[in-house]
Amino acid sequence: MAEYLIFFNQQWVGDHDAAWFASRGPLAKAVVEEMKDAGVLIFAGGLVEEVEEAFSADATSGTVVITDGPYVETKEYLGGLTAINVPTLDEAKVWAGKVAEACGWPQEVREFK
Repeated sequence: MAEYLIFFNQQWVGDHDAAWFASRGPLAKAVVEEMKDAGVLIFAGGLVEEVEEAFSADATSGTVVITDGPYVETKEYLGGLTAINVPTLDEAKVWAGKVAEACGWPQEVREFK
């Protein structure tokens, strides 16, 4: 079995009205329930959209420094993620496709080392 991270950047979502987003919620929840039923779900969730609510922890100086905001100023930031544990890469691709279809925007997939 291998663990994979399926994720998206907030900027990949695109501009949609509230009704469109409301229509995606049940679809995404159904895929998460399908993953639970299949026994492959480790975790799934969306992140707070307001990146200024993030904080950073940095210990590279030898002392932990906590600062408000993202670690690096960037135009793209993580919007949500799903971690799965599946036997094959092909199965990870199937689940990533289901997540992308339910959410309505692209997903990237990476295997955990």
